[in-house]
Amino acid sequence: MAILLSELYGKEIITNEGKRIGLVEDAILDFETGTVANLLMVKAENLVRSDHTAMLLAKNSVKYTRVKNIAESIIVGSK
Repeated sequence: MAILLSELYGKEIITNEGKRIGLVEDAILDFETGTVANLLMVKAENLVRSDHTAMLLAKNSVKYTRVKNIAESIIVGSK
C-alpha cells in the first residue's frame, strides 16, 4: 500500500504499548531505495543546525522500519 509523504505530517506516533512519542514534523528519505528511512519529531533544519546532530537525531526520530500501522495515528513497534 502506498501513502503520500504529505499524509504523514502531523500524525501522532504511538507505540504498540500506547505510549505517545510525538508528532511527525519531517522525514528522512533514502533516495537509493526510494523509501522513508526515519520519521522526525522535529524539523530536519533544526537538527542540521545543531552541534549534536547525531544525538538529537536518535532522540527525535523513529526508524520507519518500526512502523506497524498508519491510520489516524502511526503505530510503531518496539526498538
